[in-house]
Amino acid sequence: MTLTEGEVTERDGAETAARSRGLGVVVVLVTAPDAETGARIGRTLVAERLAACVNLVPGLRSFYRWEGEIQEDEEVLLLVKTRADRLPELSSRVQALHPYDLPEVLALPATGGSAAYLDWIKAEASP
Repeated sequence: MTLTEGEVTERDGAETAARSRGLGVVVVLVTAPDAETGARIGRTLVAERLAACVNLVPGLRSFYRWEGEIQEDEEVLLLVKTRADRLPELSSRVQALHPYDLPEVLALPATGGSAAYLDWIKAEASP
């Protein structure tokens, strides 16, 4: 199938628009020592509109080096969906709520997805 110049421009424009909707949305990884702590942090982030949605994933087994020793712990993972511009405030809030000295707050950019869902994240995580 061959596309006309107008069809190529229209297709490329639609793809660019879809990709740009994803800009500004991040998924933030946060680990917590247990489900109760994770739920408390997740509920607070959503209630304070620092996140649109937080999923709590149980059953993590983490291996890491801390103070020169290899550690192994059972943890839960929070998948936090928010706007990139909310990241500094979200990170500070996690730090204040979290029992760890150095909580994991690792943001991964959303590079695509459902346009309606990405728009919803932007709206729900707005101040």
